[in-house]
Amino acid sequence: MRHTDRVRIVMMTAGSRGDVAPYTGLGAGLVRAGHEVTLATHGVFEPLVAGSGVRFHPLPVDPRAELHSARGRRLHDASSGAGKLVRLASMARTVADAMTEGLVAAARGGDVLLVGGAVGPLGYALADALSVPALGLHLQPLHPTREFPAPVLGTRSLGAVGNRLSGRVVMGAVELLFTEPVRSLRRYGLRPTGRRRRPRPVLHGYSGLVVPRPRDWPAELEIAGYWWPHETGRLSPELEDFLDAGPPPVFVGLGSATVPDPERTSREIVAALRAAKVRGIVQRGWAGLGAGDDDILTVDEVPHSLLFPRTAAVVHHAGAGTTGAVLRAGVPAVPVPVQFDAAFWASRLTALGTAPGAIPLPRLTAGTLAPALRRATRDGVHGERARALAGRLAAEDGVAPVLAALERSAR
Repeated sequence: MRHTDRVRIVMMTAGSRGDVAPYTGLGAGLVRAGHEVTLATHGVFEPLVAGSGVRFHPLPVDPRAELHSARGRRLHDASSGAGKLVRLASMARTVADAMTEGLVAAARGGDVLLVGGAVGPLGYALADALSVPALGLHLQPLHPTREFPAPVLGTRSLGAVGNRLSGRVVMGAVELLFTEPVRSLRRYGLRPTGRRRRPRPVLHGYSGLVVPRPRDWPAELEIAGYWWPHETGRLSPELEDFLDAGPPPVFVGLGSATVPDPERTSREIVAALRAAKVRGIVQRGWAGLGAGDDDILTVDEVPHSLLFPRTAAVVHHAGAGTTGAVLRAGVPAVPVPVQFDAAFWASRLTALGTAPGAIPLPRLTAGTLAPALRRATRDGVHGERARALAGRLAAEDGVAPVLAALERSAR
């Protein structure tokens, strides 16, 4: 496969907005390189590819509705990463079954499959059955390593052996989750052999400056660099007026995370902004946050790449995508990890010095958030480190390693 060869590429993923948006930017980059790219994911995310040149193949299931369902709300009942993982697996099993037919239809149109971590085993089985190459595209370091535990299980080290074992357990759980969907491929006339002659390449869509590549990873696991989302449009006149009316505000948003009591959480956020004496922009998000005061503006979805650089700091749920967006903007962060891999990314921000520390959602009060806001916006250290790191990230190209891997897979 040379750069001049036009290849039909099918990217597939599932999950929340943060699990989808990075692939829109990667897809746009692959289109610019001359390839035909289709993104297969939940139909509600089709607007994300508008103007990118990426085609869209809709899959069923609305992830926001799933998180607001009774079983989705039960995720907050689990106090440990392992408990949340068990509940998530129950949700994901139903979702995987519902999406199988759509993934089969999408995969039949591809010369190569780029498989997001959320649909890994099923995507690989499809590639196997269709006899086409497949590359993994991960937004988190999912493979086992001695250097840290599986990100979805928390940040407390279990020792070299325990850390690696936790990664194996999580990878095994994901394989088990997709057992029935893989078997169901027979209904579509597909029979995966399950035999691979060599390890499958996996590229990771974050920077090695943020998470250094584990030294015990095999050669086929690469860190590509961030795949910045494809974003278009501009900030609304109301938002522009608010930004121009005073000093840079603090943005507060929990993205696709939900919270047990949106009204209480909103009150604590407003009180913290008042106590820290900073202006604020609160994003409703999937949590349904809000603030109705003149010096605190409530917004819906906004392009992170346009807004974040104009803020004094960003309070966020520490999802992989939002973490990358804040680092790209070069502003301090106050991570409020909610679940899954959020605590892992929050710990990375703290270690990098771009955040004063994490405030887990159960501990989010005006009394904990206000002092963190004062440190993030006034001590200068976090801002300096954030700006320095953003400059280094700007020099990276996350698309080039994917193009190189595609050429290697063809050879």
